[in-house]
Amino acid sequence: MTTVRTTSQKREAFFQLHQTGCFTIPNPWNIGTAKCLEQMGFAALASTSSGHAYANGMPDGTQSLDMVLAHLAELAAAVNVPLNADFENGYADDIGQMQQNIIKCVATGIAGLSIEDTPQGGADGLYEFTEAVSRISAARAAIDQTGERVLLTARTEGFIRGAPDLEQTTRRIAAFVEAGADCIYAPGIKTREQISAVVAAANDRPVNVLCGSAIGLTVAELEQLGVRRISVGGALARVAMDGFLRVAQQIAQEGRFDGLGGIIGGAELDRLFSATSR
Repeated sequence: MTTVRTTSQKREAFFQLHQTGCFTIPNPWNIGTAKCLEQMGFAALASTSSGHAYANGMPDGTQSLDMVLAHLAELAAAVNVPLNADFENGYADDIGQMQQNIIKCVATGIAGLSIEDTPQGGADGLYEFTEAVSRISAARAAIDQTGERVLLTARTEGFIRGAPDLEQTTRRIAAFVEAGADCIYAPGIKTREQISAVVAAANDRPVNVLCGSAIGLTVAELEQLGVRRISVGGALARVAMDGFLRVAQQIAQEGRFDGLGGIIGGAELDRLFSATSR
């Protein structure tokens, strides 16, 4: 019988995962997908703001803070592995409010959280350099204030927010490391050159690479480049939505049910979730 980990044990395990090697941290968007991924043997999971939004019929970045905190608490309690929180910009432009929100986030039971250098909501544009660095420093201070061992990932969003400048990206990364980030994440980088530059700028801090699409590199190849952590963002949620939309559209437009052939059965899902109950 699996021993149920405490929150502190999950947090310690999460830090240990970042010390050597490379691991994949997939992104569930509800309890069912979290339990499935845990049963597959993934050592840690990460929330996805976009997957959570789509499951609730909302565009990414439009969820309220209370909605996100409730979702994180639900996911963290549902699994026995560490959970990293996709915490956007801390859900506040004001740094003091961001810090208060981070303290609330830590209280949900997550093992780590990521903070982006861009305002919430999906628009292009980053916080000015000095402000972005100050926000990571403030995030570090907020986590430390809780006295909890929660891993801070600093994200620089230029490659997915209209500013794909590798030199500026690495400049921010180096500054975020100095500001107290435990892990670095630059979503949107895809080439070996870009990934190698980010790993070098992180100066031995663990680097997360996003494989939200087929970037042509395997886990083994990314590990050889010095990557420590690999996430998929909202990609698995999009896979689920893609299948749902294609089959539902076939029913609506063609009056055919062919898309329902060969899918997983209810009995198999019942067995799966019976095995994950504890």
